[in-house]
Amino acid sequence: MISYVLPTHNRPAVLAETLAAIGALPKHDAQVVIVDNASSPPVLPPGSLANGIAVEVARLDSNTGTAARNAGVRRARHLAERAASPDSHWIVMLDDDSAPMDTGFLPALTSAPRDVAVVAAEVFLPPVPDGTVRHEAGGLPEVFIGCGAAIRAEVFERLGGYDAAFDYYAEEYDFSARVILAGMRVVYDRRFKVMHRKVETGRDLNRIIGNLVRNNAWVMARYAPDALRDAQVQAQVTRYAQIAAKEHASTGYARGLAELQATLAHQPRRPMPLPLWHRFTGYQAVVDHLQRMGGAKALGPVAIIERGKNVEVIEQALADAGAQIVPEPAQARTLIAGTLSPGPMLHECERTAPHAAKHASPAWSL
Repeated sequence: MISYVLPTHNRPAVLAETLAAIGALPKHDAQVVIVDNASSPPVLPPGSLANGIAVEVARLDSNTGTAARNAGVRRARHLAERAASPDSHWIVMLDDDSAPMDTGFLPALTSAPRDVAVVAAEVFLPPVPDGTVRHEAGGLPEVFIGCGAAIRAEVFERLGGYDAAFDYYAEEYDFSARVILAGMRVVYDRRFKVMHRKVETGRDLNRIIGNLVRNNAWVMARYAPDALRDAQVQAQVTRYAQIAAKEHASTGYARGLAELQATLAHQPRRPMPLPLWHRFTGYQAVVDHLQRMGGAKALGPVAIIERGKNVEVIEQALADAGAQIVPEPAQARTLIAGTLSPGPMLHECERTAPHAAKHASPAWSL
């Protein structure tokens, strides 16, 4: 059984469009649980969608951010306890402006090995006027994007759900780290396609940047191996300082940095052994991909194109494999997309391939 869980706050028209998109899917064994994050007026959805899927509302007295999803899962579990066995109940996490594009993901869930705790979607953004397909940024080989992922309900509850302290942003990194530490996996499956309309109404950039610097540094403080912890925390502080300057969000950054400094020493430590850390950061996925391609010698000279988030992990994996990294694409035989985020990586490979005489490769196998 599928339980779609989506929190919302004061965006009734956006929510209505999302419900219409879910209602346009072929009928399947599912329910929708809307978590009303203290909207004013309260959310009043239909009792069922056009395809017959039932809709329930969990109303909260205050806007609890990420914790709203935990309330939605509790309601979903209560509603589904007679209709689904623990092994077959999946929570599909959505935002109020994201929805599956089709039901092609259902076989991905029913066939998922038992150690797969999360199936991450390929998350699209609306095309630009010239028709160019765009992808959502974010995520890693074993870190999902919160607006498009299916999580085993039993695993979500057993691991304690999302940490409410995060408010929102980077909670998926924290949860994915706990999945890996529990001996399970996050997998990316392109049969699972989600459209994220990414409506800007209600988005506060200063709040976003503040949460990003605090929360991403929290993740590093919690899970980075002892020898890497301080450097990883500082890397997040530096990265979001640069983003804040670019986006004119210095007020939010300063707030987030102050909160980080006040809370850093109190973060619960669960340092990952190095092999798990390599999975979490995407390093192992790059190494595995290089091996499938025949190793560094088979690649010849390599150039990294469109350097993005986590490019340093790609560089380290290539260097450790003995690859010859050259500065210019003209000097290379193989071009490697310089990001581990699945959407931007796919976009760069698809954009480059038709125009390049060289082999354009993702950094890891999809």
